[in-house]
This record gives sequence, C-alpha cells and structure tokens, in this order.
Amino acid sequence: MGVVERLGGGAGGVIRKASFPPIVDMSTRVLILGSLPGDASLAAGHYYAHPQNQFWRLLSPAIGVDLPALAYDERLATLRAAGIGLWDVVASATRPGSSDAAIRDATANDVAALIATLPELRLVAFNGGTAAKAGRALVRGVETLALPSSSPLHTVGVAAKKPAWDAIGAYLSDRPARPTATC
Repeated sequence: MGVVERLGGGAGGVIRKASFPPIVDMSTRVLILGSLPGDASLAAGHYYAHPQNQFWRLLSPAIGVDLPALAYDERLATLRAAGIGLWDVVASATRPGSSDAAIRDATANDVAALIATLPELRLVAFNGGTAAKAGRALVRGVETLALPSSSPLHTVGVAAKKPAWDAIGAYLSDRPARPTATC
C-alpha cells in the first residue's frame, strides 16, 4: 500500500517503493495504469497527489466532473461511478526520487490477473511512456491507449495532452468505443 522501505543501513541505503492497491470494481470500463507512485503520492497515500501532477485536470473533461475540486475520496468514488479504475504497472522497485528514469529492479503487478476480473473492461490506458513500455507486455485481449504523462516532470502543457486524454470518454459510454490512438 504505497510502502517505502529502506534496504541496507543508514541514510545511504537503497529505497524500495511499492505501488498502491488497484482502485477497480466490476463496472470498470477503463483501467488507467501509471508506472509507480511518486514520492508526494507515497507520502500522502493517494494516487496522483503531487499538486503539479495534471492527472485530475486531464481526466475531468472525459467524465464531465471537476475532479480537482473534490476531496480525494470523492475523486475515487467519482472515477468508480464513471467506470474508471487506477493501478500501476510496477508493483515495487528501487528508485531515488520520483523520476521514472530512475526506476531499477522493478517487479511488475499482475495486470493480466486483474484484467481477468473486470468483465466490462474496454480499454487499458497507460499514463506515460514508461507505463506503456512496461505494460504492453502485460495486457492481452483488450484495447490499449498510450497517453502523454500527467507527471510534472513531463513538461508538455495540459492543452497539448488534452486531446489524447479526452479519448477516454468514448470508452465510458454505452456507444461502441472509437479509438483515436492505440499502442
């Protein structure tokens, strides 16, 4: 549950970080997979907790709700009601700081097993290149979509990322989904 463990003695030890449990239910239609929670998220115990992470702003238009205005528990309830689930590709890894480029010794989450429990799943969307690269091998039998990273370390602005993120909305309705970009 977002565990941070220092391996080895003293301040110079290697830090092993672990992802949060999945946020899904039987009505999940879109599963968004990140790489591994950053330090701000691990400290808060919340997905996408860094105040400069654009995740909540990018996802809001797809479901028509101002997610940043809600408390964290309300955000999660709103995502579930909309048919959106969250998890990470990486179960645990060593990583100083929050950069995906620094992830080492990664152990993957059992994404395939989770997908098998989601009868309504239509799309697995990867939040960023690291999640997409690592996650593609874990996903079979469901459509995938690579999204630009919502991380504050990914310097592309919200306006440039928005069209890709807006594509999620088509997978949430009862209409047949129409992909705009796939992995």
